[in-house]
This record gives sequence, structure tokens and C-alpha cells, in this order.
Amino acid sequence: MQADLSPVIAATAQWLTRAFPAVGGALASALCEVQARQAVTVAAWLRYPTATDAALLGMVGPGGSARLDWVTGAGPHPGDGGGHDGDPGDDGDPHAWRTWVDEVVASWAASLLGDPGLAARAVAALADGAHGTCSPAGFRRLVAPDDGDRSAAALLRHPDLLAPVADLHRHQLLDRLSPGRTLIA
Repeated sequence: MQADLSPVIAATAQWLTRAFPAVGGALASALCEVQARQAVTVAAWLRYPTATDAALLGMVGPGGSARLDWVTGAGPHPGDGGGHDGDPGDDGDPHAWRTWVDEVVASWAASLLGDPGLAARAVAALADGAHGTCSPAGFRRLVAPDDGDRSAAALLRHPDLLAPVADLHRHQLLDRLSPGRTLIA
């Protein structure tokens, strides 16, 4: 039984960097990818805080990128079954990785990328999980991006561009970070 979140983290980060690509050359792409991966890692660890949660995800699958593609205007993608087909690339389909994209994790990561303050709260909340100890320094590019990070990931961090994805499940992230909070309508 797989209790490793790495396929979901890799696929969801890849989806984010394709939906909101880097601005610039190779260095910008690398900086953008690091920021996406850090946001997705935090989101995945919050969403699946225990080995049991991760194992259950491995059994039922994350759901795929079909709805995210539709929300961002990319439309359905060839090879998107929306479900879980096994390991990425196991059927020779070059788009099989898309079945490992987790919509909730992508939404939470988009929320974190658009709000460094929320990202800092999320990283602090990881202390309650079973994914080991982590420090904000390990997620510096997410919680305290410098000018180079912001420039490279201008699209990935733009709150208005992220809104359609972030708004899908932001309320669940806020509930996870502040259980029992009162919502004002």
C-alpha cells in the first residue's frame, strides 16, 4: 500500500506550473517550480496529515485535473480520465500524470501562493501533522518570496489569476487552519 504523497505532489505542482507558467528563462522556470512544489507540499501535508490518510489517497486516487482544466479555461485534456489509473505513465499515455493531480491540494496551494500570510499560517500548522518537523526556512520561497521569486512566478502568485482555482476549496483550507471559526456571510 502506497503511503507516499510524492506522485500527487509532483503531478499537482506540474499542473500549477503549466497553468501558471514562469515569466523568463530557465532560472525563472526553476524558481517558479520550487515555489509551486513548496506550496503543493504544504497543501498535501495539511490535506493528508497521517500515513493512513496518504494510504487511503493511494487506494482511491486523487481525482485528476479535468475540473481544474475546465475552471482555468484549458478545457478537457486528451488522456484525462479524471480518475486514478495507477502509477504515472504506467499505460504509456504521456498525460497519465494528470490523473495524479489532486484538485483540493491544487486549490489550497493556489490559496497559499496568493497569500504569503496564509502560507506562513499553513507552514506553522504542519507542526501538528505526522510528516515530520519542518521549519518556515524550509519553505522560504513560499512564505517569504524575494523579488526574484515574485518576478519569476508572477503568474503563479497573481491572486486574480489564481482565484478560480483557489476559490474552489479555500474554505476547507481556512477550516483546517482555524477549526471552529465562525463564518460571516
